[in-house]
Amino acid sequence: MAVGAKPLVPSRLAPGGVAHGSRRVPTTRIGGFIALTKPRIIELLLITTVPTMVLAEKGWPSTSLVLITLLGGTLAAGGANAINMVVDRDIDALMPRTQGRPLVTGIVTPKEAMVFAVGLEAAAFVVLTVWANLLSAIFALSAMLFYVFIYTLWLKRTSTQNIVIGGAAGAVPVLVGWAAVRNDIAWAPVALFVVMFLWTPPHFWALAIRYADDYRAAQVPMLPAVATPQVTVRKMVTYTAAMVAGTLVLWPLGHLGLIYGIAAIVLGGLFLWGTIDLGKQPTPQRSMRVFGFSITYVTLLFAAMMIDVFVRHGV
Repeated sequence: MAVGAKPLVPSRLAPGGVAHGSRRVPTTRIGGFIALTKPRIIELLLITTVPTMVLAEKGWPSTSLVLITLLGGTLAAGGANAINMVVDRDIDALMPRTQGRPLVTGIVTPKEAMVFAVGLEAAAFVVLTVWANLLSAIFALSAMLFYVFIYTLWLKRTSTQNIVIGGAAGAVPVLVGWAAVRNDIAWAPVALFVVMFLWTPPHFWALAIRYADDYRAAQVPMLPAVATPQVTVRKMVTYTAAMVAGTLVLWPLGHLGLIYGIAAIVLGGLFLWGTIDLGKQPTPQRSMRVFGFSITYVTLLFAAMMIDVFVRHGV
């Protein structure tokens, strides 16, 4: 699939190329609470969880465990996203991309949102602890704490490295998935964590190039809002190259075969070429093509990993 093709997780882009569906303004209270969880972001996080569980099991885990892990992960991510909206409601009101969010429109109050978020986090911890294991619950809780306190409350408004460091929270679902199956940690899930950690900056900066004016208006020092597009793209290339190297390290660590290896090389080459090519003409339209492909990339990479496990272990 060429860079710039329609992403395989299309709901991450609303009609007209609006990222995260943020301009779909909820008109009901129920819709407002659902919007607080940022379901389109959760969707991509869960795409990395199931293949990691397959890798941990060396086959298909019990379906009940998969469903429990997905439920716990959804609740935990939804709670973290809701808290993020409570904290960011002032800057959300300043950015056209986020002015339709429920706390900006007033369809949900900050107190209601916080009670809802804490309830989701408590439910996530109980679900994972009781029906999976404590380690997976601790990983999910740690992701929420990191996202809220390190990224949202500290780095987002103070550092150009906000999404680099804060993006670690989005890489935790692979640890949750592995721990749910094995109740331990190993080098393979650590490598997957690193891959997702390195994937986040080029993925998000491609989006931020498109919405740089929004971030400037809200005085959020997202890299494309304070640096030239050329500087941003150079950093995107660096992180993408490191990410591709990480996927190749996973190849032997995860005891994976040719299906995964070929996919990692081909998809990684396309992603790296796309970011390098963006540097020739870093326009918002072209950056959104890279953003779209970054979603396709991670979807296909994890799908290839899962298929490889099935083939190698005769599932």
